[in-house]
Amino acid sequence: MTLSVDLFYSYRSPYSYLALPKTLKLVEQYDLAVNLRPVYPLAIREPGFFKKTNPQFIRYVVLDSTRVAEHEGIPFRFPRPNPIVQDLTTLEVAAEQPYIHRLTRLGAMAQLEGRSLAFTYAIARVLWDGSVSGWNEDDHLARAAERAGFDLATMDTAITADPDRYERVIAENEKDHAASGHWGVPTFVFENEPFFGQDRIDLLVWRMQGKGLTRR
Repeated sequence: MTLSVDLFYSYRSPYSYLALPKTLKLVEQYDLAVNLRPVYPLAIREPGFFKKTNPQFIRYVVLDSTRVAEHEGIPFRFPRPNPIVQDLTTLEVAAEQPYIHRLTRLGAMAQLEGRSLAFTYAIARVLWDGSVSGWNEDDHLARAAERAGFDLATMDTAITADPDRYERVIAENEKDHAASGHWGVPTFVFENEPFFGQDRIDLLVWRMQGKGLTRR
């Protein structure tokens, strides 16, 4: 029997990106379906979040995510530009956000087609693997989407015609994410039990093996 797990994912989160290679290996190795469900990052869900955190929070995330990537052998560099427009000195989040809404809605569209994991992995590498500066320019995203079997222009046109459809998908994802018992990303949810962080994947596998997870 194929088991199923939800993965709540943010396109701004370095740890979400770092979870993807292991997630893909799980799908290759086990009889498992991973339903990647994009949510907006905390900077959008809670615009005042970063002003309430310790000032060392962002510095630590940069340090830690970089060493996790080095340890795991995952190509990594923070996106240029940042998917969230934010003054990293004052931590003020800009009112206009030209990148994150588009990325998250694209992920929601891929989710509706049942292929959000493949789409997100293709797009995430362009943002995070350090091979591209100006990921939002030229045809970088279009070529990434094409590698995952999508036509970016067609997706953008559909989303522009009915953005509320995809916002409803995102809102439902955020509702279920909150109901799972955690607020951070990446969060895997299996049978209503949350597993937060890319470093909890082994624990997730252990739990699923106890529920009948089998190798392909």
